[in-house]
Amino acid sequence: MPEIAWSDLGVALGLVLAIEGAALALFTRRMKTMMRVFLEVEDKHIRTIALLSLISGLIIVWIIRG
Repeated sequence: MPEIAWSDLGVALGLVLAIEGAALALFTRRMKTMMRVFLEVEDKHIRTIALLSLISGLIIVWIIRG
């Protein structure tokens, strides 16, 4: 079983926070509007988008890390 690279996990978390923070700082009004719209979307659609995002992210990591 491979050892967990905690530094990679920390870098990934830092990138997520930096990207989300930049989006909120640069597009505050648009993000608030999108959040309101998001509340109107059915749960099953949100769940589908979330699962597709999860699978896409795992595939990207798998390809890069091999």
